[in-house]
Amino acid sequence: MAQGLTYQYTYYEASLVENVMVQQIADTDSYPSGWKYRLHLGTLEGLTLLRYDNSHEDTKGHEFHTAAGDVDVEFPGTEAVLADFWASADEYWDAVGGDPPRPY
Repeated sequence: MAQGLTYQYTYYEASLVENVMVQQIADTDSYPSGWKYRLHLGTLEGLTLLRYDNSHEDTKGHEFHTAAGDVDVEFPGTEAVLADFWASADEYWDAVGGDPPRPY
């Protein structure tokens, strides 16, 4: 399985942690989109506030997780899912005065 790491970082500040990983994948049986991603914002105590992922894309598709529950979502592409995640995460970061090192 050929693969290349496209983008990854982990950022901690105040009571939050943001962990982002986006990787292009050649295994299209497990990842039909050609991408594997996990975009996570949570507390240092382990509570997931937001997470977009396709960890089980071949069986469950693309998912959006929150503290309130999980929903299946359409995959709009890597740039769009990152933009959606960062926009949602910024509401939490603004509340604690955090500033993750993002490329936008």
